Amino acid sequence: MKEISGGVCAPQGFKASGVHCGIRKNKDKKDLALIVSDTRASAAGVYTTNLVKGAPIIVTQNNISDGYAQAIICNSGNANTCNSDGIEIAENMCKLVEEHTGINANDVIVASTGVIGQPLDITPIKNGMDELVKSLGDKSADANDAIMTTDTVRKEIAVEFEICGKTCKIGGIAKGSGMIHPDMATMLVFLTTDVAISPIMLRKALLSDVVKSFNMLSVDGDTSTNDMLMVIANGKAGNTRIEKEGDDYTKFCSALAYITSNLCRKIAKDGEGATKLIECRVTRAVNDKEAKRIAKSVITSSLLKAAMFGADANWGRVLCAIGYSGAQVDVNKIDVSFKSRAGSVAVCKNGAGIEFSEDIAKQILLEDEIVIQIDCNDGKGDATAWGCDLTYDYVKINGDYRT
Repeated sequence: MKEISGGVCAPQGFKASGVHCGIRKNKDKKDLALIVSDTRASAAGVYTTNLVKGAPIIVTQNNISDGYAQAIICNSGNANTCNSDGIEIAENMCKLVEEHTGINANDVIVASTGVIGQPLDITPIKNGMDELVKSLGDKSADANDAIMTTDTVRKEIAVEFEICGKTCKIGGIAKGSGMIHPDMATMLVFLTTDVAISPIMLRKALLSDVVKSFNMLSVDGDTSTNDMLMVIANGKAGNTRIEKEGDDYTKFCSALAYITSNLCRKIAKDGEGATKLIECRVTRAVNDKEAKRIAKSVITSSLLKAAMFGADANWGRVLCAIGYSGAQVDVNKIDVSFKSRAGSVAVCKNGAGIEFSEDIAKQILLEDEIVIQIDCNDGKGDATAWGCDLTYDYVKINGDYRT
């Protein structure tokens, strides 16, 4: 398996585009994206657990209930959530794709991101469809730009691997910076693959993956209304269709995990106002379930996040977060260390502090990617979670987000 360029256009049979249609006031910011497959494809999705759900999620769930899709349309600047005509607007977006591409409206995944509770006018979307469709090509980056809100960087990746002697690819783009929290963080993630796989096995792979990837991601503890992770697989690679578990399925899952964990890191590092990516690695917990509880608790601790912003090796905040996590853990066995490109420093042994150089720890924590290593010394469970530091800019960004 190796990383390649192309994002969602890397797999065979996919095109993408992104344009400014007028939803957003800033004409320099794209706000409408389209991804299409040459053929109808297996499709699967995972959505927000928030009881308040954006209209696009409801429409998308209905459209892919048969396990198939062929296109994804997404706007930014408006979430189309808590609107009386939201369902109608989302359905009309799908119909516009059918009118301009010939793809059945029921085979369209629709998504929106932006301000909640603000009416979404279909007019700019309708007026932008000609340009959007005419622009379709190897333009994954344009589609990525069009789904971004407070993101500061693109989040795009693709990999190449082999199944049944056939070259296969998975590509993905994502948006996500704020309102990010485990159990589907606020984000949109669109994945494409040319692997031949049944809808049932595609959904199985996605559900198995998300518990170790996007559900282990948090920026600020808020779960949004429009979170959506979608994958479509058109089978263009020509491998024997994956219909059951086995070596081929395992290879696909490994490639999928590489893509999703990479996007998790990108989202966490680009958290609103963030200056650092925080990765919490828990090893030798009682089991994987308890390891996940510990890792999640640590990366969501506001006190710990603030300490990382200040490059303060306040390991007591790590122990504190473990203590209220609800995990089955013997705190007297816990070892903690901080790591980065600048080195590694052990700060806690058997649940108690040990001598370490504050100066060395400071240099380690001044890097932009920090690893918090927690060894529970109590079993075979392990887990990794991703988050970021908490900065002054987070408050500035969200203090006037709507206005």
